[in-house]
Amino acid sequence: MYNASDLRKGLKILIDNEPYIITDFQFTKPGKGQALYRCRLKNMITGITFERTYRSVDSFEQASLEQRVTQYLYKQENEFCFMDVENYNQVFLSAEQVGDAKNFLTDNLEVEILFFGERAIGITLPNFVNLTVTHSEPWAKGDSVAGDSKPVTVETDYVLRVPPFIQENEKIVIDTRTGEYVTRVKG
Repeated sequence: MYNASDLRKGLKILIDNEPYIITDFQFTKPGKGQALYRCRLKNMITGITFERTYRSVDSFEQASLEQRVTQYLYKQENEFCFMDVENYNQVFLSAEQVGDAKNFLTDNLEVEILFFGERAIGITLPNFVNLTVTHSEPWAKGDSVAGDSKPVTVETDYVLRVPPFIQENEKIVIDTRTGEYVTRVKG
C-alpha cells in the first residue's frame, strides 16, 4: 500500500481495479488544513488521462504489473504475435497497443511486454535496432540543394532521414525512442 506522501511522477497505482501511472505531480501545503497532492493520472490500458487531488490520509494499492521478455514472430491482419521466451506461449497485441513500435519490429526481435495480470497492455523495445535500408535515392557529391540528409526506407517500410552517404542494402542503427538514424552497422 502507498500513502499519499509516496506519490511521485512515474509511480504505478491501482484505481478501480485498473492500472494508472502518475504523469505529473504537484505537492501543495495551504496555510491551514491538510497537504494536497495534485496528480495527473493516465490509464495504462485505455490511455485516458485525468487530474485528481488527494489528501495526506488517502492510500493506494500498488498496480500488479509484470514485464516479460518476448520475441516478435509475425503480423497477422491487425495483430502482432509475440512468443514468451520462458514458456513459449503466444501473446497477441493489437496495432493500437503496438503503436509506433511497429516501425522497428523485425523477425525474432526480443522486446519486453508489460502485463497487468494476464492481460498484455504495452510493449518496450530495445533502445537501438539494426535495420537494412531497402530504398535510397542516389546522391551526387556536391549536391547542396538536398541538404545534409536524404530520406531512406528500411525493411519495416519506415522512412527516416539519414546522411547522404548511406546506400541501399546497408545496415543502420536506429534509436527506437526518437526514430532517428544513429550510425552505420560496422562489419
